Parts: sequence; structure tokens; C-alpha cells
Amino acid sequence: MKNKTFRRCYDIARSHIKTIILVSILSIFIDLLELSKPYLVKIIIDDFLSLGIDKKIFLSINIIGIIYLIIVLIGNALDFFARTKTNIMGEEVLYEMRNKIYKYTQNANISFHDKTPAGKLFVRITNDVEDISSLFKDVITTFLKDIISILGIIIVMIYFSLKLSLLAFIVIPFVIITSILLTKTLNKIYDNTKSVRTKLNTFLAESIYGAKLIKIFNIQKEKQNECEKLTQDFFDARLPSAIYEGLFPGLMTLFENLAITVIIVVSINNWFGISIEIGAVYIFVSYIKSLFEPINRVIDNIEIVQEAIVSINKIYDILDKKEYLEDFEKGKSLSNVKGKLEFKNVWFAYTKDNWILKNISFTINPGETIALVGKTGSGKTTITNLVNRFYDIQKGEILLDGINIKEYNKRDLRQHIGTVLQDPFIFSRTIKDNIKLNKKISNKDILKSIELASANEFVNSLSNGINEVSKERGESYSAGQKQLLAFARIFAHNPDIFILDEATANIDTYTENLIQKSINILSAQKTAIFIAHRLSTIVNVDKIIVLDNGEIVEEGSHNELLKSNGYYAKLYNSYYESLG
Repeated sequence: MKNKTFRRCYDIARSHIKTIILVSILSIFIDLLELSKPYLVKIIIDDFLSLGIDKKIFLSINIIGIIYLIIVLIGNALDFFARTKTNIMGEEVLYEMRNKIYKYTQNANISFHDKTPAGKLFVRITNDVEDISSLFKDVITTFLKDIISILGIIIVMIYFSLKLSLLAFIVIPFVIITSILLTKTLNKIYDNTKSVRTKLNTFLAESIYGAKLIKIFNIQKEKQNECEKLTQDFFDARLPSAIYEGLFPGLMTLFENLAITVIIVVSINNWFGISIEIGAVYIFVSYIKSLFEPINRVIDNIEIVQEAIVSINKIYDILDKKEYLEDFEKGKSLSNVKGKLEFKNVWFAYTKDNWILKNISFTINPGETIALVGKTGSGKTTITNLVNRFYDIQKGEILLDGINIKEYNKRDLRQHIGTVLQDPFIFSRTIKDNIKLNKKISNKDILKSIELASANEFVNSLSNGINEVSKERGESYSAGQKQLLAFARIFAHNPDIFILDEATANIDTYTENLIQKSINILSAQKTAIFIAHRLSTIVNVDKIIVLDNGEIVEEGSHNELLKSNGYYAKLYNSYYESLG
């Protein structure tokens, strides 16, 4: 596990190795400058002030003062440069990781999104990435600096007095033991906190997206109670870390003051045969404080390191699952699509041996319009998902113009298939942007597509027309208006195969008739697949395929199926009986 974590950290850091090395070298140089400052003060105290001040000594003190000032200015300038480089590196890491995760989610197949809650992905892209950025900003480049600083201080202290140094270092084992215990304890706390935070953020994201449903069923109080429980869980998970984070800096300060007390008492009383100058005592006191600064910084950074490690592992637990990634570069390019679609003995299951489709075979000829009919769960939408290759079948073949669709490039394949869902997604962009979806489509073609979709009246009623900005998820529009935009989107992209999955369910009969005329015009030379529970909308299709429990039970035209008085006739008669 440790090796895997190290590999993951290196994977993030390798493009920034030069910056890390540069900042580390600068940090070492800054440390050396810092180490020299107390020594200069020691010289002034022991070599000049103790002898009295005359003009010559006054001049020497001024020279040392100027040197001290130069050291301070150089140190501050280098520190500013190093901090700036480090902060930029942290922002670059945030940029790279956020884009890497987003790219993964966009290249991941539908199966991945079915299994992974959106709220969980939001946490990975936002909070977890920021945790990693903090690691690079606050920890990585200071680690070597702290080590060098600690070693340099120890060497200088031993140089001045080995005995006094050993007495001062008595507290070091306690510091080390405390740090080890802290790391182990906080590691468990942060791991648990991360899991609880993910649950809380997932709940919040779902509650915001489902606000309308919550109001419809009047479950605000229940959701509020659920939120309070998750928030309490998060509070309880965070509380131990808050206690430890407050306790250990206090212990470090205690150890620091104990070491300083030992130095002062021993030096004043000349115990253990230790007798040093006042300036040397000042150096020891200064260096003890300087010694505990990097130690305290390490303690303070434990939380950042632990949270970052947990975040890195959680992010890479997603990124390392290559089996969910779709290959958009592999396969034959697709052009001049005629639209002949064939299912040959197709078997498909979302989970092993739980067959959703069983030995499905049918043919749709170019320009032919078919309808898939059946009860909920019979496999209608699954068939359209397979045509788009959102999933791959386990047995059989799906052919487009005589070639297995597995041989085609997925990006090309989907560009030739246009799907309108019952609940279309509308982005928080302009009407124009929602129709063209970043493709190069002229305003003229956009307006034409709006006309074909019979959306003129709706779009013209907007104050800014096609430049009107939609609210989040199209909440400013009715379900029918969003459906009209979805049709306009399809007409603008002009695919060779249409899939309409309950696409007219939220549109009034008058508008539906207008759209049907447009569909008839466009589908005259294109393949079209309808899924409809409103059986009145499919009576004129070329062929109806009736599904039950994943199997084709009937196939034929509307009139043929009614005459046979089979399963379709029962569905059709039940539909009209339900209308009263």
C-alpha cells in the first residue's frame, strides 16, 4: 500500500521535479543565512559589547549590522521567490489533477456513471484536489528545508558546547515519540473524516438536484434530519483531530521552553563543568527556538499530509480503473452511413447471467421507421443503449451497414446517431449553445432547426431569442419546451439514425403533430427508432417490434399486429381503455 501511495505521489510530482529541486536548494540557502544571524549577534555580544564600545568597535558593530541587514534582505527576497514558485506549483497541480479527473469522467463509460454517485465525483474534483494542492504548496518543498535546518542547528550547537547540547536534546526523544503517536492517531482520524465528508457532500449534491422532488413529497423535515445526522457524524469525526491539533502544538511549546530553561539554568550555575559566554547562551536559546520551528511545522503539516494522502488514494482508486475507459481512437472511421441496422442473436446482461435481452434478432432497413413496444423493463431502452455502444453485448452481433459496430470508432458511431430522451438535459448556457453543443453550426442552421422542431413560438417569446441564457438544468422552461429544444438540437446535428425514447411524452398533441411532420421529412431517407408508451404515436411506423421480458414476441405493422390479436393488440386495447 505504501509503495502504491508513493508511486501515485510521484506520478503527480514528476512534472514539477525541477521546481521542487530549485525551491529545495533555495530553501537550504535560506536556512544557512538564518543560521548565520544568531552567530553575528553572538560576535557583537561576546567580542565587542563585553569590551566596551569605542569608535573602532562601533565601526565594527556597524559593519556587522550592515552584513546582518544584507543577509535579511537576501533571505527575504529568496524566500519570496521560493514561496511564489511553490504557490504557482500548487495551483498547477490543482489545474492538472482537476482536468485529469474530469477527463476520466468524460471518457468513462455509462457503467462507471451508473455505479458512481455524482456527489462523490464532485468531492474528488473539488475538495480532494485542493487537499493535494495544499500538499505541494505547504509541505513538499519545506520538508528538505526543515531537515537541513534541524541538522544545521544541531551541528552548530554541538560545535559550541557538546555537553549543553546533549542536555538540551533530552526533550528530543519525547518530541519524536509524540510525533509518531500523533501521526498514527491522526491517520485513522483523517481517513474516517474523509469517508464521512464524502457521504455528506454526496447527500448535499443529491438534495440540491432533487429539491423539487423533496418539495413535491413534502419531505423537507426528513431530509433536514438526515442532513443534521450526517453533519453531526462529520462533526464527531472531526472533533478528535481538533483536540489533537490543539494539544500537540502546546506540547511542542512546552518541550521548547523546557529545553531553554535547562540551557539558562545550567549556564548560569556552571553545572556539569559547563561555562560558556553570554553570546553562546543567546545562540543556544535562539537555535532551540529555531529547532522547534521546523518540528512544529512538521506537526502542523501532519494534517495536510494525511488528508492529501487519503485524497490521492481516493482519486487514483478511480483513475486506476482503466476498465471503465472508452477508447475513442480505436476502430474504423464512419462516413456515408446508409442506416441499415441489424441485431443478430443478441444477448445482453448488465450483471452476469441476469439477461435483459435474450436472443434478439431484427433488421431495420435504411430509411425505415420502427417502434419498440413493451411493458416497462422489457428491454426497449437497453436496445437503444446498445446501438450507441454505451454497453457491449455478451453474445451475438449488432451490424450497421453490414459491419459489426464494435469495429467502428465510437466517436464516429455516436456522431451519426441522434437520441432524444424523455427528460432532456439543458445546460446553463444560451439556447444557441444548447442546440449546437460546441459544434460549428451557423445561426441560420440553428434557426432552421428551431423551425423544424416547431419551437419558433417558444424561442421568439424569449426576450433574447436564441441568446437567452437558460437556468440550471433548464428550470426556467417547461418539460415540453425542453423537449422542443432537444428536437431542435437533433435537427441541427442532422444524424443518420434517430432514436426517440418517449421523446414526445411531454408535448401537447398539436405540437407533437407538427414535430411528427418534421420527423417524417427527415426520416424519409434515414433510419428512425421510436420507443413509446403512447401507442397512438406509432401507428404509422413501418414496423413495430413487441418485447416482453427481453424477448421479441411479435413483429409487424400496426394493422398486421392488430389482426393477429396477440400481445400487441392487448397492449393497444388496454391503452385506449385507460383513456376512458
